[in-house]
Amino acid sequence: MKELSMRIVEMLGRSLKVDPSYYREYFVEGVLMLKCNFYPRCAEPEFTLGTGPHRDTNSHTILYQDDQVQGLQVFVDNQWKLVRPISHALVVAIGDTFQALTNKMYKSCLHRAVVNNEQERLSLAFFISPAEGKPIKAPEDLISIDKPRLYPEFTWSNLLYYIQNHYRADDATLQNFCKWLQST
Repeated sequence: MKELSMRIVEMLGRSLKVDPSYYREYFVEGVLMLKCNFYPRCAEPEFTLGTGPHRDTNSHTILYQDDQVQGLQVFVDNQWKLVRPISHALVVAIGDTFQALTNKMYKSCLHRAVVNNEQERLSLAFFISPAEGKPIKAPEDLISIDKPRLYPEFTWSNLLYYIQNHYRADDATLQNFCKWLQST
């Protein structure tokens, strides 16, 4: 999974015309986490969420969905849209950290998980984050007069501290983190 993640960041870097090694260096000693999510059946699914709306704070997430049960939704064009599970396919979602690393050329994905009243659902999420002490900043190639730097330099450990002690991940985590960081 780590090697797949490295290939993904290299491809994303190439798409931005950034030397692929620039992003790769962030993750060689990065923080990895695998999470198994279990969403039980719910008698009244319209009154609960499996996971509330949020953007992942890590760099990117690779998700394997249960290919028999729907539940992942993304917020697009002002509405929640289902991400239809495809057998043997993975979903890649950009997180807040990679948004900052690309000066918002790639945007963090607002998503949630819903439950249903017919079947339980499982998913596996693999998260990759930069090495804890490495300064996170977009490369100079993505900064210009027309596109100034949008985020202050920070480290993954700064962001992790913030979400563990001050703020639960949601739609505005990166924005609120940057305000907090600049005020401290």
